[in-house]
Amino acid sequence: MSAKRGSILSQSGTWGFCIRRYLLSGTGTVTRKSKGRKNNMNFQWYPGHMTKAKRQMQEDIKLIDLVVELVDARIPLSSRNPDIDELGKNKYRLILMNKSDLADPRATEAWSRFFKDKGYYVVSLDARSKAGMKSITDMIMEACKEKIERDRKRGIKNRPVRAMVVGIPNVGKSTFINSYAGKACAKTGNKPGVTKGKQWIRLNRNVELLDTPGILWPKFEDQKVGLRLALIGSIKDEILNIDELAIELIKFLKESYAGLLQERYDVDESVKEADILCQIAENRKCISKGGELDYSKAATLLIDEFRSGCLGRITLERP
Repeated sequence: MSAKRGSILSQSGTWGFCIRRYLLSGTGTVTRKSKGRKNNMNFQWYPGHMTKAKRQMQEDIKLIDLVVELVDARIPLSSRNPDIDELGKNKYRLILMNKSDLADPRATEAWSRFFKDKGYYVVSLDARSKAGMKSITDMIMEACKEKIERDRKRGIKNRPVRAMVVGIPNVGKSTFINSYAGKACAKTGNKPGVTKGKQWIRLNRNVELLDTPGILWPKFEDQKVGLRLALIGSIKDEILNIDELAIELIKFLKESYAGLLQERYDVDESVKEADILCQIAENRKCISKGGELDYSKAATLLIDEFRSGCLGRITLERP
């Protein structure tokens, strides 16, 4: 079996490629350097418009009572922005674990307990199907009951709770706002960072939402965080090596969801990760124009099926 540059070398079970550097909006980079099977992906991403968004948040936070933070239920901790705790101190906090339909329900329960133990209010939901949405207004009112009671004692009636919706790209922030408000009041898209500008949204007489573009931190202290974000699609695919990403996903699935790959793709999970990708390419007829196995096509298939839930309900990290 021949192997092209950047492809999987199945004979030796190793995989390698040249050092690549990509620029993101002039300021962010993803640098990758790999020799042999050791993974040395280095994620570093902070586009200039996100720096501006953070500064805007620092101003807007003064106007609100409650921070509503969306995280991806498949990576609840890795999809949190570490700046938000500092920005949102002295504010009421609600964490929405979105895309819970794609996450392992046992892990979601564990993460819900984890956040509640730290003093957050928590709701698990799927903003696309609106599952779990009905409880959100009640949870907002519960989270802000002290503020509502203070207003009542001051003679202030029917003043809405002002909330800021925050989240990193691709956690479903705009989809949540659209579903919650019942109309397409925030632009949505499947590319990281597409929500534009600042919008106040009056949902009802009890709640006003401020939508802000998601922000991502300037450096991943733990490279596993960058990997998890890449796997769920919060880092643009065109700046990643999809073969390498698939290898990392295979490694995780072998360890945490044994038997899943064998059941889905009829592969032998006892062999090396690179060989499993080769088997997926062969079994799913991922063939290039030259008649050779197309590993990148197989890798894309695997990543897409993970992201869409076709592989099952999978959570990439545990409390």
